[in-house]
Amino acid sequence: MRVRFAPSPTGHLHVGNARTALFNWLMARNAGGTFILRIEDTDVERSTDESEASVLEDLRWLGLHWDEGPEIGGPHGPYRQSERLHLYRSYAQELLAGERAYYCFCSADQLEADRRAAIAAGLPPRYPGTCRRIGAAQAHARVDAGEAAVIRFKVPDQREIVFTDLVRGDVRFRTEVIGDPVLVRSDGNPAYNFAVVIDDALMDVTHVVRGEDHISNTPRQILLYEAFGFTPPQFAHLSLVMGPDHTPLSKRHGATSVAEFRARGFLPEAVVNHLALIGWSPGNDEELLPVEEMARRFSIQAVGHSAGVFDVEKLAWVNRHYLRIANPTRIVRLSLPYFRQAGLVHEPDAQGIAYLESVMPMATGSVDRLDEIPSRLHFLFAFDARDAVTRPEIREVLGAPGAREVIHALAEELQEAGRLDRESFRVVAGRVKQKTGQKARHLFHPIRVALTGEAGGPELDVAVPAIDRGADLAATSGVAQIIGCRERAAEFAKRLT
Repeated sequence: MRVRFAPSPTGHLHVGNARTALFNWLMARNAGGTFILRIEDTDVERSTDESEASVLEDLRWLGLHWDEGPEIGGPHGPYRQSERLHLYRSYAQELLAGERAYYCFCSADQLEADRRAAIAAGLPPRYPGTCRRIGAAQAHARVDAGEAAVIRFKVPDQREIVFTDLVRGDVRFRTEVIGDPVLVRSDGNPAYNFAVVIDDALMDVTHVVRGEDHISNTPRQILLYEAFGFTPPQFAHLSLVMGPDHTPLSKRHGATSVAEFRARGFLPEAVVNHLALIGWSPGNDEELLPVEEMARRFSIQAVGHSAGVFDVEKLAWVNRHYLRIANPTRIVRLSLPYFRQAGLVHEPDAQGIAYLESVMPMATGSVDRLDEIPSRLHFLFAFDARDAVTRPEIREVLGAPGAREVIHALAEELQEAGRLDRESFRVVAGRVKQKTGQKARHLFHPIRVALTGEAGGPELDVAVPAIDRGADLAATSGVAQIIGCRERAAEFAKRLT
């Protein structure tokens, strides 16, 4: 099995195209086949090197490494269409010589007039074959004289084109509705339907898996395969990826590119997991699977033809799962840009990294994305008693009976205490309980606001030791200075008076 993903480098990688790449990759891995990456960059005005680099980086980030293609090469290269123009010219000349194609000199205005006339007559807007009647010698003379022309393919009359789609079953088209497609534009660049046939045939592609918007292209391509004597591949057309409102996923739904979801702090394994289950199910109602297991179970015949929804809320749920089970060292590395942006770290050394790894479980169990981690851990780095006592949620805690007494007792207990670990914190909390007679939330809510400046957050027997470990970090650790629990309690008690 040889499959390919062939993006145009005219923008960022859309998540719908990423799903197409994923399904091709899963097919190849399931069958022990070859996954080819081909860059279709013949749209000279819109294709950019920056876009190509972005697409390649997104594919690598997703883990969809290609077996043949740009940067690694292979036996069927080159893998950029802009480097294959000589091949398209050669095959176009072959069709012209065999009178399977012809030069067309119709202007854009003429083509538009023909299109409008067909629509007015209730006919499909197809090229009427005007230039078919020009003799080959006359056409060549006009081209040699410098007249602009495209090359069109002669679509046979009165034919029915039938192909078996691996997702949709038998699909039928009559050639009367197709028209003669352009093979080569007047600037010498190949049209999509022409180049893709040459490339897929010469690269020995066995299965073409792509979006359903390409179904109408397939009969034209099958006719070209026949004209050259090539064996057509098997086709599979995937439903489009929809937004929550069941319209094609677009900017009005928010983020739509892989790069955007990456920047927002989603993990690649979460994006891959979510995309794989849009239109395909591994069975047993399973929703969380590593990509290796998905590849083991994947079958294109099990892909549904109904449109699937890209649900960001569902993606966030999947991402939470992968954040919880991820290695803390990896999560620290991935979240460092967000910590830097928040001003909480600079260039952390080994001690600073170790500290961040130790506190990471407090965040990863309760956030959806990497970019939310700094705000979840903000209480460690930023403590402002003056600001805290003015906030409504803190004032509500302070207004409860006995709350202020708890805070003053806490400050007294910590005045001579060393840095707290889990056990010593429990001892201190027990002494405050004895002094004040408060317990449960009436004890721990005031302690929380005094030590974290927040009305909610991680469990105190985890958060408090993390604060005091941070307070002992060296100034050279690269982590913003952390105020210890003793100093926090004293400052908070002072603000109460």
